[in-house]
Amino acid sequence: MDDIKLEEKTVEENTELAVAEQPSAIANIWANDAAWKMAVQRVKVLAQSDLVPDNYKNKPANCMIAMDIANRKGMSPLMVMQNLYVVKGKPSWSGQYCINAVNSCGQFSRLEFVKILDDKGGIKGYMARATDLRTGKLCEGAPVTWDMVKGEGWLDKPGSKWKTMPDQMFQYRAAAFFVRTHCPEVLDGLYTKDEMNDVYGYDEKKEPVVINV
Repeated sequence: MDDIKLEEKTVEENTELAVAEQPSAIANIWANDAAWKMAVQRVKVLAQSDLVPDNYKNKPANCMIAMDIANRKGMSPLMVMQNLYVVKGKPSWSGQYCINAVNSCGQFSRLEFVKILDDKGGIKGYMARATDLRTGKLCEGAPVTWDMVKGEGWLDKPGSKWKTMPDQMFQYRAAAFFVRTHCPEVLDGLYTKDEMNDVYGYDEKKEPVVINV
């Protein structure tokens, strides 16, 4: 009788594990107890790793959020951690990820950045565009211009990168505009890090304090 009970318990444990390993269960760790228990063990390992960014180091709760996003998007948790930042308490994708998300989603050709020139041949702004592979239609995002940058106050935000790396910032913002119009689902409704910084400003770098004894 004891052997039968032991066998039933083993079968139950194996079934629980099998359920947790199903993609649908993993993708919903908040509603599946077996998947939750497995996720808790995994985030402990991630939080202890020296390879994860500071936002996740020794912070298993943050790692759990990253794992949830990774499971829903079919990505590696480490890739999410390397591209998901926290700006003023809000999760935000990196500009690089925004571009990569469009290029790898399979719906469009590779994102192309077009310079918008003024009458004198100077760079007035940028626009992102790509071809919809299903319809063959050329899709364009809203243009990002210097007039917009200055008018929205992005240039004067504390720590603004628009003053030091404008071309890169134009491309990141143009990519974000393209995504908002044509494939918002690739960012899961989150903003990019650069968008958040343009609105709230950059965190000031804290200088190390030297104490002489």
